[in-house]
Amino acid sequence: MAGTIPPEISHLPNLNELGLGVNNLNGIIPLSIFNMSTLRIMRLVSNQLSGRLPTNIGLGLPNVQSLFLGDNKLSGVVPKSISNISEIITLDLIDNSFSGFIPSQLCALTKLQLLKLGWNNLTIDSSTQQDNLLSCLANLRYLTELTLSDNPLNANLPISFRNLSISLQIIRLGQCNMRGNIPNDIGNLSSLIRLELENNQLSGPIPTSVGGLQNLQGMYLSYNKFQGHILDELCQLENLNALLLGGNQLIGSIPSCLGNLTKALRFLSLSFNLLNSTIPSTLWALTDILNLNLSSNSLTGRLSDRIDNLKVVEVIDLSNNQLSDSIPSTIGGLQALMWLFLKNNGFEGPIPSSFGELLSLEICDLSKNNMSGIIPKSLEALSYLRYLNLSFNRLQGEIPTGGTFLNLSDQSFLSNEGLCGAPRFHVPSCKRKGERSILLGLKYIIPGIISALLLVSLVLILILRRKRKAEVARETTLSPQLQEDTLFPQLQESTLLPQRKWRRVSYQELLSATNRFDECNLLGTGAFGTVYRGTLSDGINVAIKVFKLELERAFRSFELECEVLSNICHRNLIKVISCCSQIDFKAIILDYMPNGSLEKWLYSPNFSFNVLQRLNIMIDVASAFQYLHHGYDTPIVHCDLKPSNILLDDDMVAYVSDFGIAKVLGGEDSMTQTLTLATVGYIAPGDVFVLVYNFIILSILYMLSLFNEFFFSLFNYMHAEYGLEGIVTRRGDVYSFGILLLETFTKRKPTDEMFDGEMSLKQWVENALLADAIVEVVDVTLLGIEEDHAFVSKRECISAIMRLALACCAESPEERINMQEALAALDKIRNKFLMDAAGGVVKKQHFVRQPID
Repeated sequence: MAGTIPPEISHLPNLNELGLGVNNLNGIIPLSIFNMSTLRIMRLVSNQLSGRLPTNIGLGLPNVQSLFLGDNKLSGVVPKSISNISEIITLDLIDNSFSGFIPSQLCALTKLQLLKLGWNNLTIDSSTQQDNLLSCLANLRYLTELTLSDNPLNANLPISFRNLSISLQIIRLGQCNMRGNIPNDIGNLSSLIRLELENNQLSGPIPTSVGGLQNLQGMYLSYNKFQGHILDELCQLENLNALLLGGNQLIGSIPSCLGNLTKALRFLSLSFNLLNSTIPSTLWALTDILNLNLSSNSLTGRLSDRIDNLKVVEVIDLSNNQLSDSIPSTIGGLQALMWLFLKNNGFEGPIPSSFGELLSLEICDLSKNNMSGIIPKSLEALSYLRYLNLSFNRLQGEIPTGGTFLNLSDQSFLSNEGLCGAPRFHVPSCKRKGERSILLGLKYIIPGIISALLLVSLVLILILRRKRKAEVARETTLSPQLQEDTLFPQLQESTLLPQRKWRRVSYQELLSATNRFDECNLLGTGAFGTVYRGTLSDGINVAIKVFKLELERAFRSFELECEVLSNICHRNLIKVISCCSQIDFKAIILDYMPNGSLEKWLYSPNFSFNVLQRLNIMIDVASAFQYLHHGYDTPIVHCDLKPSNILLDDDMVAYVSDFGIAKVLGGEDSMTQTLTLATVGYIAPGDVFVLVYNFIILSILYMLSLFNEFFFSLFNYMHAEYGLEGIVTRRGDVYSFGILLLETFTKRKPTDEMFDGEMSLKQWVENALLADAIVEVVDVTLLGIEEDHAFVSKRECISAIMRLALACCAESPEERINMQEALAALDKIRNKFLMDAAGGVVKKQHFVRQPID
């Protein structure tokens, strides 16, 4: 039922009960209703009623026994005249917007049984010594429930509960800014069922007299400043259903006798205290417990095999302790478990395969332990699992790809050096040895192919060696000797980057800046190295890229980045501050980008940005590539453009980074051999063909090398020189930029599982444009609703961007536009979009970019 309360109700002279609760009524309560002297029960709870209570409410409703006005939008003060309703038994005003002081006249309502004023903005008038309000309520000898929760009472807890009614069953004083100690005589409240004092500033020990609360079912004391030990007297409360003591300063051990509360205990939280014992083995006897939270203490020891006794438990949180040894395989017996948090402990050994039996599991966090071994494929069967964090362990082997793993990102597997798998996890691909039967088949069945391959390979080596020699000669004229004293000579003169002076940074300073490369400063891990956040001695925040020198290609990547970044300068290219080069350590120190990467903003649920911000970022990227391709003496091809290599500063200005596989070209139309370790999905079709061709040749040579030394030598030579290399030009970067445009405005990766067979991201968008259905492929957060006045301008802007993107990633390199044309087109699109948004006038403030959390 909706609408307002008709005032005509007050014309019913014999009405005893008015029950309109749990509807959708709004507006104010007609004043005439508050003058119905015949009313004994007024029940208007759970509506949308507003307005104030009349100041003479006690005079107009002298015979009311129950007044239910909770869960509305009433405001103003609680009238003092309410004390005139001498027959009232229940006063329910919870969950409104009442303010001002709680009238002390309430203490005169001697027949009151339920007083519910919680979830308002009421306080106690300390200027008139009303701190005694709680004490004066002791006069209400029939009171069974006192609810004042979530009000800014800012008062002291009474020093004694001696005079409170022994019939009191419920005390709710949570989040009231209460101070003081729990009275020692609280045990006298023998009828107490529920005690809620959480989220206050109460201190001192929990009195031993709580052992006398034999009927207590819920004790909520979390997030106060209680001290001392957890009392053994709590174990006497056989009817206790919930014991929540988290967020205090309790010390010592967990009483083993808590395991005796098997009759009723369902919720136990001792988190965020100073407990330092092992977990008592008796705790695993709580077979009916639903939620067990012992996190953020200093608990030690191993996790018991008896954990499977908790047959109905739904949440277990043991994170941020010092637990060790392996996770018992018996954990698979927790069929009802939904949330499991074991992060930041010292667990070792493999993840038990029995995890695949946790069929109800939704959230699992095992991060920051010492787990080793493989990720069990049995986890693929967990159909409800939506969050999995295995980062910062020592796991190895292939990341499963089926089931729930289809929806996981690389954030689930950070800092596990031994993992391999799909490219979207940003880990190395897994290498597999062929079956020996296949090798024998190649040896005896296709000798003719082997001979032909040998001839082709030798000719290919001669051709590519000649090209390589010419390239090395040319590169020698372009690159200085890369030693610590001669790296970045231009930067040392401070001519290219006046805004950031070149300075020498030692290895010791980098250790200090990153707290010895602590994992909490880790920003990301790539194929060639790891990036950390740090603060130098002069207060400059930097990103430090440390190269994996055990990889030959990482060493070459270091040299390439040094060469490229020392010779170029543009406002949208990542800035170099310094480098550190030693025999066993090499790092580049770059500007720190506080807003992270474009990939984070596209795919993290905590970040969002609008059409104009994305368009500005794409113009920044296009400007950088226009400089690399056409604005520098010698053209430079980046070779690996993708969202994770686009970094954003405080003002959401984009910077192109990661030049580890870039290449300096020799002329306007020249092509060169370069490391094509670019990410699949962003590589131009021609580059993919060369990569696949070389891979096939290398694969065959590898299989032959297993039983012939000549082929072994030939494989090693070709792999070292040409194995993963391809022919690239600037048109390859243009193709990648087109894919980047599509991904930025559709929020779909080119490697998304929906793109298989003949359907690709490019084809998907092209089909939508042909069908005039661009709204079906655009990121749903961008366009808004069709009735919005900006909907049409946004749709036209994104359609133009999509057409430009398709022109960039045309199949034939000759058909693709160049970056100068792409930049000019984007500028025109932005100008038109801003003019449409401003009614034909482009305003300067539209260009300001601010992050949106």
